[in-house]
Formats: sequence, structure tokens, C-alpha cells
Amino acid sequence: MRCVSVTFEPGARTAWHTHPLGQTLFVTSGSGLAQTWGEPVRAIKAGDTVWFPPGEKHWHGATATTGMTHIAIQEALDGKAVDWMELVSEEQYQSA
Repeated sequence: MRCVSVTFEPGARTAWHTHPLGQTLFVTSGSGLAQTWGEPVRAIKAGDTVWFPPGEKHWHGATATTGMTHIAIQEALDGKAVDWMELVSEEQYQSA
């Protein structure tokens, strides 16, 4: 199991990705955004818990004006905890 604290500066975000056994985020400060492929962007803030099921394509990061820190927890399957994909486009990010 991997557990990391990640801080995003305003405007920073991950690329699209999946986790073979899912991922849980605990937002500890600031406000951010999260999106599952094919779904609308959702706002997340300090105190929120976000769950992405196994294999669900998603991204997460800060808003354009506010940083965000979260603790991310995910387990590895056969030594792999994440599959990175394409970058989140500006159009996708701005849709928030």
C-alpha cells in the first residue's frame, strides 16, 4: 500500500490515470478539482474524501486560483499502483 501527501500549486493537476485497485484521496487543505472520464468535473475541498474504483480513468488537482493538498492511498497489483495516460487538456481543465 502506498500513502503519500501531495501538494498542488494553483493550476497544477495530474494527467489522466487509473489505479488497478482503486484510489482514495483525503483532501487536507485548500480546494481542488477531480474528474472521472465521461463525467463532469467536481469541486473538492479540505475535509472531503474521494474514492476512484479500480480501473476508473480520472485526474485531480488544484483549482486555477487555489492550491490543494491531499493524502492519496492506493495499493499495488503485481508491483504496479498507477497507469499514467495522456495529459489533461486545457479545455478539459477549464470546463470546471
